[in-house]
Amino acid sequence: MMWRNWWVNLVRFGFRLLYNEMAWTYGPVSWGVSLGQWRQWQLAALPFVQGRRVLELGHGPGHMLLALQNQGFDVVGLDLSSYMGRQARRRTQRTVPLVRGMVQDLPFATAVFDTILATFPTDYIIDPLTLAAAHRVLRAHGRLVIVPEGHLNGQGHIYRFIDWLFQITGQREGVFTEEEGHIWPADALWEPIRQRFAAAGFALTIERIQLPRSGVTVLVAEKTQT
Repeated sequence: MMWRNWWVNLVRFGFRLLYNEMAWTYGPVSWGVSLGQWRQWQLAALPFVQGRRVLELGHGPGHMLLALQNQGFDVVGLDLSSYMGRQARRRTQRTVPLVRGMVQDLPFATAVFDTILATFPTDYIIDPLTLAAAHRVLRAHGRLVIVPEGHLNGQGHIYRFIDWLFQITGQREGVFTEEEGHIWPADALWEPIRQRFAAAGFALTIERIQLPRSGVTVLVAEKTQT
């Protein structure tokens, strides 16, 4: 148990560096662990974005902000990392409003966004405080769209190595545990997550997108209570 706690803390420290002081490595790291599929996994969320006003949580280096803007959405980005904020401002040439803040306490008025988007967030995204904040700032029947995971379909050594990396960093636990011969986990494993969204006033739909070289999961949570 002590060894596991030590490892978990070390992994968390590594992720903290990746999103902050080492944020400049985020692009190469995400490309490497996905064999170039990371951007395709992010873009898989676009068909589920609705309305005009969009908030991206944890915008990172700003790739999705730019994609949303190019699609004609009126987008705002929020991230706690000032390092990611600097990257996003450069990438969008300061054309997208960016806010530094906590997702559990969104600094926005009530019912102002049609869609909230988060790609590859950490477990803060299912924090009841996060879900309550998202519910508050979404308009009636607004959507919280989340890309929680993507996975490669290949069987070679490099694919097994990358899957091992995901496993040892805790990215293949719970609903993201892949059983041999199955690309996605059983629906029953999602039930606790579905119940958490329902308690926050959302109806959750799980979309599974198959790409030529990989698969990606998209969660679409629609606001059902005002």
